[in-house]
Amino acid sequence: MVRLSELQRGEQARVVGFDDPTTPYARQLLSLGLIPGTCITLARFAPLGDPVEIQFRGACLVLRPSEAAALQLAPL
Repeated sequence: MVRLSELQRGEQARVVGFDDPTTPYARQLLSLGLIPGTCITLARFAPLGDPVEIQFRGACLVLRPSEAAALQLAPL
């Protein structure tokens, strides 16, 4: 398992799940298509590290580090 904060720009990972999939935030990410098995690419960090942009399935999503910490990722 790896956290989004541990990835470098351009690195890829696969979504395994969420720390707590019953939270409203996790359900919102699921509805956006960030489901287990989805391959993500870390696109960039903001200058101070907050927020972080990820790309998946042709879409871009910007997450705060506290929100991104809920993602469980497996390195590719």
